[in-house]
Order: sequence, then structure tokens, then C-alpha cells
Amino acid sequence: MIPLSLLSENNVHEILSNNEGEPQWMMSSRKSILSKFSGLPNEVSPLYSKYTGLTVLEPNKVYFSNENAYSISKDLEMRLEEIKSSPSVLFIGSSVAHVFVPEALSKKGLIISTIQDAIKNNSELVKKYLLDSSINYEEDRFLALGSSAFQSGFFIYIPRNLMIEEPIRIVYSLKDDHTSSICRNIVIADEGSKGTIVQELYSSSSSNPKISKTKNKPQGNDANDGRQESYFEVLECIIKPAAELEFITLQSMNSDTVCVANRKAFVEKDAKMSWYSGMFGARLCRFKTDSVMKGSGARAEDVEIVFGTNNQSFDISSNLDHIGFSTRGKVLVKSIVKDTAKSLFKGMIKIRKDAQASESFLAGHAILLNKGAQADAIPGLEIETNEVKATHAASVSQIDEEQIFYLMCKGLDRESAKREIINGFVEPLSRKMGPFIRAWISYLFENKWTGKPLMLKGDEVMEQILEVEKSRYKETADIFEKHYKYR
Repeated sequence: MIPLSLLSENNVHEILSNNEGEPQWMMSSRKSILSKFSGLPNEVSPLYSKYTGLTVLEPNKVYFSNENAYSISKDLEMRLEEIKSSPSVLFIGSSVAHVFVPEALSKKGLIISTIQDAIKNNSELVKKYLLDSSINYEEDRFLALGSSAFQSGFFIYIPRNLMIEEPIRIVYSLKDDHTSSICRNIVIADEGSKGTIVQELYSSSSSNPKISKTKNKPQGNDANDGRQESYFEVLECIIKPAAELEFITLQSMNSDTVCVANRKAFVEKDAKMSWYSGMFGARLCRFKTDSVMKGSGARAEDVEIVFGTNNQSFDISSNLDHIGFSTRGKVLVKSIVKDTAKSLFKGMIKIRKDAQASESFLAGHAILLNKGAQADAIPGLEIETNEVKATHAASVSQIDEEQIFYLMCKGLDRESAKREIINGFVEPLSRKMGPFIRAWISYLFENKWTGKPLMLKGDEVMEQILEVEKSRYKETADIFEKHYKYR
């Protein structure tokens, strides 16, 4: 096994388990990009350096393995039973435990596979996006890492004019030996297509009994003391003209894990990209999302809910890059932090010189439930042309004691009063999501508040929440919401 602190272009092959048939162009690309990794800082921008939570990451304790052996917890076995008849993939570490594409969709050209299989079986298609990518690998240290040293990942291709009604489910869990993983994921929504992808992120839990998939595999975690579980991901979404893609992420990793993700969407003419995220788990969760609106009429939105407790740290970045004429972008992030948790929101609107008639809105709001909780917001604007509409908003506030007192006078205890205030804080944001997304996020939010496991289940509680959410409407308010400038 190799620790992150010693990983380089010279030994990257030692952490790869399924690269025997990998073409030479792929290995050359890996080494070229990884050579930039060690020379890049954790935070490229000095503006963000003093706020970073990446000091939690200990590279000498983050180990990568090329072992294919894995085990599945009972909870994951149950989750697999619930999703296995849908288009779906289940990853355990760098190994794939399940892939299913319905025959009817497969015949129409839908591809759902591991990134390794895609490199072998759809080499020309994948090569185009891996070698001719618009990504600048030097803009972020972990972007270079995930784009070069990836051990696994998924490749999804939605062919032209195909509209998939059922969500594609991606369930990922780290292995129970406390080793870490690096994933490289690619999604291509071809012209006129439409689809939804739901990504669930979990990590190992020693409290869950395991079902071994290999003989004579030692159980227990004695040999894993001192390791820091980490998950590194690079996700690239290419949205072709007039296509629409929804990507939903539900991050429910355990409280010892470090989760670092870079997500990029390249949106072409009259296409739309929608990001919806619920961030609940991990010791450190660093998510960076870039929505690049390349074509005229392109649209992008990013809606995220963050709930941090204990000593968790959330570092959320979301950037809107308007390149094409008459593009529209929106970012809305709301964070709830309690105990000694920390939340940082960073966002930038860029409107390029040829992006006249574009509209953009970016907002990050946080509410603190304890004196020890901390939140910061750093929004920004960079506009190179005129005839545009752009604004940003940010706020950090403590919970209102008068509101708590009022609700307690109505018969609620203090904890219930806090929950009602939080529900009111989040509710305007959740309205912008569909009923299933709202139900999933509400379920995880409820579980975290009450100390239950952070894993989706199709149980009675979920059914009740879903029934309520289906009766509500999806808000279609103006892009500028109720910002004071546009009342």
C-alpha cells in the first residue's frame, strides 16, 4: 500500500488493480497530470487559504490499496436489493459489486459502466474527453490527483434524444479496511437527451457486521489503526445542445472520513445542468462545483443543503462561468451548523465578454445553532461585459432566541422549537427540488438530527415523507428570488 504523501507519477501503477489492459495513452496521461500534483498547494487562491479545513487531511495516514477483495455490510445489501432492478451501479472501494442496465435502455444505446470498462470497450469516446478535456488540471491540487491516479469510477452515456424517466442510481462506499479511494467519473448527455443521476456516498462503519466476498479474509480493524479514510473524486458532465441533466448527490459518509470532490459541468447551447446536493457526513467535506455555460441559452443551477454537527467541517465552492450569449445561472446554498461544526461557502460569478444578456444569481446563507459553531461566506463577481443582470447575497446568523421563546410558548420544547425554525430556514430552498429529492434529503436530515444511521432506506418513514412531499409544489420563482435589488 502507498500513502498519499508518497504517491507520484513513478509509482502510480502500484495502486491500480485493473489496469492490465489499459492503453499506453492512458498511462501517459496519468503520469503527465500527476506530475503537477505535488507542486500545487491545497488552496490555490490566497483569499481562501486561511479558511481552509484541509489541515484535517493527513497525507501520511491516507493509504491506497490495489486489492480487489471487499465486503458488504448488511445495510448495503439491503440497499442493493432496493435499487438492483433500476439502472444502477454499486462500488465498494475500487471494486464494482453490481452493474445493471435494463435491456430496453441498453438497446437504445444507454451505457452505464465502470471507467475501466469504458476505456477498454468505448476507447475512442472516452479518449476524446480524457485527453481533449477543457479542464485545467493546475487550478486545483485534488483535481490533478483525481484526474490521474483514479482507481475506479463510472462512465455514463445517454444517447441522443433518449429521455430516461427512472433515475440512474450510483451507490458508493469505501471499504471496511479503512483504505482510501480515488474516483474519476464521466457523464455525457448527448443532444436532446434527458436524465437524472442519484449518487449516494457512504463509508465503512465498524458497527455493521460484514458479509465477506473472499475466503479467509481477516475481520476486525486492529490492523487499520492510524489510517484516515478518504474519498477523492473528479466528476465531469458534458451536456450537449438541448439536453437536460439532473445530478443529485447525497453525502452520508461517517464522521471520521475526509471527502474531497471536484465537479465540473460543460453546458452547451440551450442545454440545462441541475446540481442538487445534501451534505450530511464526513469529518471534512470539500465540494467544489463549476458550471461552465459554453453555448448560447445554456442554463445551470446548483442547490445545496449542508447540516454539520460535532466537529465536522464543510468547505463548499460553487462557481458560475458564463461564456455563451444569454445564459442563466443560479447557486443557492444553505448551511445549518451546531456544536463546534464549521461551514465555509465560496462562490464566484464570471460573465465573459461575449455573454451579453446573461443573468446570474449566487447566494450562501448559514444559521448557527450554538455559540461554538462557525460559518463564513465569500461570494464574488467578475463581469467583463455590459447588458447583464448579476447579483450575490450572503448571510450568517445565530438562531433567533425570540422565535424559540415564541414557539415554546405554543407548547414546544426547546429542541423541537429549534427544529421548526430550521425547517422554515431550509423550506424555501427545498421547494426548488422535486418531491423525491426533497424526501431523500428530509429523511437524511431527520436521521442525523435523531442520531440514526445516514443511509437511505425504503422503509415506512421514507414512504410517509415521500407521500407528504408529493403533495407539495415545485417552486418556479424568478432567478433573482426576493433579493432586495429586484423586489
